[in-house]
Amino acid sequence: MAVAYHDYYETLGVPRDASDEEIRRTYRRLARRYHPDVNKEPGAEDRFKEISEAYEVLGDREKRERYDRLGANWRSGEDVSGAAGFGGFGGGPGAGGAGGPDIRFDFGGGGGVGGDFSDFFDQLFRARGGGGMGGGRSRAGRGGFDGFATRGGDHEAELELTLEEAAAGGRRHLSFGDGREYDVEIPPGVRDGQRIRLSGQGGAGAGGGPPGDLFLRVRLRPHPRFRVDGRDLSVELPVAPWEAALGATVPVPTLTGTVRVKVPAGSSCGRRLRLRGAGMPGPRGGHGDLHAVVKIAVPKQLGERERELFEQLRDTSAFDPRRGA
Repeated sequence: MAVAYHDYYETLGVPRDASDEEIRRTYRRLARRYHPDVNKEPGAEDRFKEISEAYEVLGDREKRERYDRLGANWRSGEDVSGAAGFGGFGGGPGAGGAGGPDIRFDFGGGGGVGGDFSDFFDQLFRARGGGGMGGGRSRAGRGGFDGFATRGGDHEAELELTLEEAAAGGRRHLSFGDGREYDVEIPPGVRDGQRIRLSGQGGAGAGGGPPGDLFLRVRLRPHPRFRVDGRDLSVELPVAPWEAALGATVPVPTLTGTVRVKVPAGSSCGRRLRLRGAGMPGPRGGHGDLHAVVKIAVPKQLGERERELFEQLRDTSAFDPRRGA
């Protein structure tokens, strides 16, 4: 999974030689303008996240020095864009998609914009009863407002599983290319697109704020045999013409093995035979169903005796499939 970063100086609109005070002043102005509690325009929240991510780095002298020296790889000091993990699970620090880490803030319900930036946040905090609120808290120094602590960004990476692995669940050991390793509990029956949270394994917080989370988004590999519909599965069941006409007991594959199912006499293509409880497990127990869909298969080549019998059946039978009689 590729790791992409914005140019943080460009994000804040400051030159690369900007002073700490200039960066702080610019950030305050932009944060007040784009904060989602006061700006409801489309894209304002995304813009607020971008400038907050930029300030997390440029507002910290040590992080800024590393960013100036290493650029996009400032977090680890090495190229993690091609890091690979378990089953196609890639990424590394900061693997938050094309726009970088997703920094979330929850300052509560609104509040007006006062005469300066500290008043603005004081109003937001008082609306919910004080500091330490959601994703941020105020931090005052001798000179007044000195910034605020923010929760680190949430990162996301993909975890590719086979259908059998998703159905079984269980503990798995995952490794990043940058050396990080995790033991992750996969819930049985995890679905495509579902996210598994690793608490505190995302981006570092700013100003003493807590780290964000790492989310593993499950992607199920296409299965050569089964099709998924919620908790139910379907599978094609090839049967011979005489099995469909006369009825037969035939094997049907499942996620855990094979069972034998009775095909009723007179079955046509598309008939669905339901195997209760043979589908995917549910989050609160129980399973979906497996639907075996009859597909009549004919031999591509006939032996001499087979041809004689089919010709005899043709000459004897009054069945016309176009009329259904």
